[in-house]
Amino acid sequence: MLTFDVAIVGAGIIGLSTAYHLSAAGLKLAIIEKDYLGSGSTLRCIGGIRQQFSTPTSIRVMKDSLTLFQQMEEEFGFPVEFHQGGYLLLAHTPQMVEVFQNNIKIQQAEGVNVTLLSPKEAQEIVPDLNTEGLLAAAYCPDDGQAYPFAVLKGYHQKLQEKKQTFFLHNPVKKIKINGNFRLTLGDGTTLEAKKVLLSAGPWTGELAKLVGLDLPLYPERHEAIVTERLPKFIEPMLVDYRPDGCYFHQLISGHIIGCYTPIPNVPGIRIDSSLGFLQEMGQRMVRLVPPLEKATILRQWAGCYTMTPDGSPIVDESPIKNLYIAAGMSGHGFMFGPGIGKHLAHFIAEEKWDVDFKEFAINRSFKGKESLK
Repeated sequence: MLTFDVAIVGAGIIGLSTAYHLSAAGLKLAIIEKDYLGSGSTLRCIGGIRQQFSTPTSIRVMKDSLTLFQQMEEEFGFPVEFHQGGYLLLAHTPQMVEVFQNNIKIQQAEGVNVTLLSPKEAQEIVPDLNTEGLLAAAYCPDDGQAYPFAVLKGYHQKLQEKKQTFFLHNPVKKIKINGNFRLTLGDGTTLEAKKVLLSAGPWTGELAKLVGLDLPLYPERHEAIVTERLPKFIEPMLVDYRPDGCYFHQLISGHIIGCYTPIPNVPGIRIDSSLGFLQEMGQRMVRLVPPLEKATILRQWAGCYTMTPDGSPIVDESPIKNLYIAAGMSGHGFMFGPGIGKHLAHFIAEEKWDVDFKEFAINRSFKGKESLK
């Protein structure tokens, strides 16, 4: 029987970040993934990193994440294409302007470098921005982007150096609890762990059901596109909060990558792509930045957001002692990953939080709402 201190189910950004910090604490880990590293949601995301949220805990986690992203090149020994080009959030209605104003007060109180700009000031940052109908913009120049593939590579290499054990292409089939946890994998491997973390993105809810837990996690499909490489002309991530808006940024490679939230949403664990999205996304991007009309789209794909009722993640110990949940990132898993992993690892190892994570508690009311999804 293979035995471990902690079994981590899910090798995306949340699982690997948590494993990285648990490994630094000297724990023996099993890192289990049904497919390849990051195959769930992490390697299907568009790489944005922002501190502009509407709740103190999310803002604080993102400030920690930002610091950790800044340190990755030195820590890993190679660049992760981290670049602080900023985030420019766009308001076309008085209601959204008010949301921005209220959130900026919270963000500034937490030390975030964010300001409310006029349409003219926004256009000074993105000269090709179409400001028709634009009323205001929230801008944080310290937000940015990183390359998810490089970030996961860094965590993976560091965990390999620590001789941690990976079980890839090997889904969890059974979880039995008898003091410790006994996990049976797809190839028949059985392992035992004192503690278990379920951080498997859209599959977390299914895994929780193996031990009788019904979690408020709701996967939904989101599609994305990437264009050909273009000369650099857009610095920040542009986020258009109109119902028919979109969000995209230009990578340091010159490619433009982006997506939008469909209305109505497309529920379920799905990675199929649609022609309708391809056409609609192009139109929305061109409306916002007209010169993109001449850009060639290279590829489209889809992945899952795992939503919760209030748009904030669940990061907590479950009602089953020593079983931990980190899921429901609601589209922000990549940016949350380093910060959540650091604090969750402390919680798992020391059995007490080093920060206040009540907003992410598993037993919360879910009556609040993250206004900057």
